[in-house]
Amino acid sequence: MANKYYFKKKNTKHYTIAFYNLENLFDTKDDPKVLDEDFLPNSEKRWNRKRYEKKITKLGTVISNIGFLKTRKPPILVGVAEVENRKVLEDLVTTKHLKNKDYGVVHFNSPDERGIDVGLLYQKQHFEVIASENIPVLVDNQNGERDYTRDILWVKGVLNTEEVNILVNHWPSRRNGAELTAYKRITAAEKNREIVDKITLEKTDAKIIIMGDFNDDPYSESIKKHLVKNDLFNPMEKLLTRYQGSLNYRSQWNLFDQIIFSNNFHKYEQGKHCFSDAAIFDKDFLKTYKGRYKGNPFRTYVGRKYTGGYSDHFPVYIRIKYNV
Repeated sequence: MANKYYFKKKNTKHYTIAFYNLENLFDTKDDPKVLDEDFLPNSEKRWNRKRYEKKITKLGTVISNIGFLKTRKPPILVGVAEVENRKVLEDLVTTKHLKNKDYGVVHFNSPDERGIDVGLLYQKQHFEVIASENIPVLVDNQNGERDYTRDILWVKGVLNTEEVNILVNHWPSRRNGAELTAYKRITAAEKNREIVDKITLEKTDAKIIIMGDFNDDPYSESIKKHLVKNDLFNPMEKLLTRYQGSLNYRSQWNLFDQIIFSNNFHKYEQGKHCFSDAAIFDKDFLKTYKGRYKGNPFRTYVGRKYTGGYSDHFPVYIRIKYNV
């Protein structure tokens, strides 16, 4: 009995912060302003209400379990990518595994042509939003025309009793080749750097968390050379191996999903948060259990074939300690 009590007491000061690419979380309604035709009831994918509700219930199950074994509670902050609008996030936080967790939602519409955005879920009892803003990433394609990509979501708030800045990202894809599109992700990295510099100019000891699907690995030029300077730390560098990552493409693991933070999370101070550890949430129930893609993330569709899974990405998370 004493051991059980000690286990609970030991973990009360630990919290999880997560990021999760939700893989095309679209509603079933046609939005004439975006290219959502693939995710409608009359499309080839036959995306309907039943499939939508099944997906958000599954995603809610995942989110409620991220880091739970270590903290005995769901994550207090969850950055998300590939969501069509605010309504899908509101639906997500009212699914059976999240509805009693009192999550709030921060979301802005991005200019992305497919209509997919980023967002932030936060537990209201632990986080209070002070301000939020969407910041455009201005990149051109090879023809010199603007390539409309996702905005950066900047949220300033009070985490427990400490002010924290959160940047949620979804950088331009590698669709036309990693090397040919690298300049776009470098631009996104530089825009994050610009925001970080602006924050620290106003408050030198500001706490900052940068998370997202960067479409680049921790050692890619965009992150290693253009984003992570002496003031930032990337705990994800040690997590990517030949056998583990957050997504798998052509039998190769990548770790595009990352959480990076300011170095002051390494400092122990009373009334502040400090970093504990980082991990990929790749439990067996999130993996394809047989066939050609065995061990890969269990996704909702493979091509146009409905498989009924979760996402083509695993979530990632960090655990922090609140020093009271």
